[in-house]
Amino acid sequence: MHELFEHTADLGLRATAPDLNALFAEMAACLVSAMVEDPASVRPLEEVKIELAGTDREYLLFDWLKELLLRFETDRMLFAAFDVKVIDSGLTATVHGEPYDPAQHVLAHEVKAITYHELKVVREANGWLAEVIVDI
Repeated sequence: MHELFEHTADLGLRATAPDLNALFAEMAACLVSAMVEDPASVRPLEEVKIELAGTDREYLLFDWLKELLLRFETDRMLFAAFDVKVIDSGLTATVHGEPYDPAQHVLAHEVKAITYHELKVVREANGWLAEVIVDI
């Protein structure tokens, strides 16, 4: 489960999941839902592999979301499906999406940056919780 929450001139992303792999996938889906009015309009047509190094879960989440945002800014790619494996030394992911098409993808917010403000990845009784604030 993921949701957006208002935060002054920023927007908060929050997700819960039973494990870290699902949590990072949910946070990626949450980012897309902040960027696109209808995330279901993004089709999983092209496959992209992503590998990131890092041992700190919060910084790894930051780097993961920053990488997805960078792929949108530089390659104009939006993603719809996320297969993420969080390991001790970082993460590997296979993501599926398609190039941004203004006729098909109505943008919701212009996410300018992922921030470290209130960044958290915590274990809870029923799984994991993550929160991050994005600059819009």
